[in-house]
This record gives sequence, structure tokens and C-alpha cells, in this order.
Amino acid sequence: MRSFLAVADAGAITAASERINVTQPALSRRIRQLEEHFGAALLSRGRKGVALTEIGRLVAAEGRVLVGRYEQLAGQVASLQGLTGGTVRIGGGATAVSFILPPAIAAFQREHPGIRFQLREAGSTDVVRDVVGGALELGVVTLPVTSRELTIHELRSDPVVLVAPTDHPLARRRRVAVGDLAGHAFVGFEAGSAIRGLIDGALRDAGVTMEIVMELRSIPAILRMVATTGNLAFVSRLGLTGQDMVRELPVKGLTVERRLGVIARNDRLLSPAADAFLARLRGAYSPA
Repeated sequence: MRSFLAVADAGAITAASERINVTQPALSRRIRQLEEHFGAALLSRGRKGVALTEIGRLVAAEGRVLVGRYEQLAGQVASLQGLTGGTVRIGGGATAVSFILPPAIAAFQREHPGIRFQLREAGSTDVVRDVVGGALELGVVTLPVTSRELTIHELRSDPVVLVAPTDHPLARRRRVAVGDLAGHAFVGFEAGSAIRGLIDGALRDAGVTMEIVMELRSIPAILRMVATTGNLAFVSRLGLTGQDMVRELPVKGLTVERRLGVIARNDRLLSPAADAFLARLRGAYSPA
């Protein structure tokens, strides 16, 4: 089609062959192949050169659109392959969105400023559903996740710790026994979330039931509520960096730890941008 358009623009096969650096016999053969494909003459040949037939004018007009669209597509593919463009669609819970993904995204975009991110904050169950359904390419979730449709890459462990206001009675102790938690009010993660189930299960095994007086999704909101209401909470240790509103309290006889991983569909190729970002995440957060 490019060869045909060159002939249409030049008005002669000889001039077109010089313009696109193709021998005259090879160019004539390409034109014949195109005419055979359509089953119609595209050029009217004469002593002074060639002219487009009526069908040739139609093919030339539509051919310019097709070639333009193909070149645009080729440019977009090259852009994605070279990580100069593209979008990473990724989801995660409050901890991932607030503390794990921001530094990873910032470092990635310094190297690839043309890459954009569509980020969704949701619980692990919703993120798994969206990755399986194709709405997201990647998800950072609490493990374990059971699905034959997913590839799971473990990232790191995430200690979950007890926090209290700096003036709380338990904050005066060097170490708190798990039995000392009974009778205290707690700010908890939303019921049904993976981290809430993990915390509830660990305390239940230790013989303690939390008295939840309010439920929140994000760690910053929980920390502020703990600091202002005087209640206790269990949160990811990742969320305590750079804050002085609350104090971490070691609890003797209680260890709560979750594992975080990245998931992707195992039957679909990731986009080049998502594949490169997955490699960055796995390199930055190797399992502890």
C-alpha cells in the first residue's frame, strides 16, 4: 500500500521507485499484486506516466487512512515496549496504597516519566476479584490467596503491632501482657477485611476478645483516632513511620504478622509497563 501511494503521489513508477529506493521491476510487481488482490486496475498507464483509475482513487484515499493508522499503532507499540508510555492498573489495601506503593511508584516514574498509574484502594477480596475480572492487572493483597487463575508473588512480611496514645496507662509499661488488653476499647479495621480477620484470630487464640468501639479503613485515620480518643488499636508497623501521635507497645505472648503479595492473572500477558513495575516491586520488597 505504501508503494502504491508513492506511485499515486509521483505520477510515475520510475519517479516513485527512486523516491522510496525500490527497483522499478520490484515496484511494478507490488502494484500488480495489489491489483490482483482487489481484482481491479488501480492505475491507468500511459506514455506520460500513470493516473489513478476511479477504483484507484478510492483505494488511495482509504489506503492513506490505513497506513496512517498502522503507523500510529506501530508508534504506540514501540512506546509501550520502550516504557515511554502506558498505564499500570494496580490495586491494594490501605497499607499498600499508603506505604508500599507510593515510594515504588515514585522511583519507577523517575526512570519512566511517561508511565501513568491507575490506583485503586480496596480490600484484598475486592482486589482479587478485580484482577481475576481484568479490571486491574496487578494487586497487592494479604496472603494467602487461593485461585487457579492467579500467579502470586510474595513480597514481604508485615508485622501488626499494638499502638496506644502516649498518655495511655499501658504506655507506661515496658511490655504489656496479652491478658492486660481485656476491658480496653479498640479502634479496629473494617469488619470483613483480611487484616481485621488476622488480628481477631490471633487475639482469639490468645484468649482475648477486642471491644471494638469504631471501625475505620485507613491507618492514618486509625492513628489519629487513637491519639484523640484514648483507645487502643492494632495496625501495620509500616504505618508508624514518621509519626509521634501514638506509641507502639510490645505485647508479651502475642505475635501478629501478615504476608503481603502481588497477584496477576496467569493466563494473560502483562502490559510492558505493568511487567516492569512488578519486577521493580519484587526487587524492592523481597520476602523478609
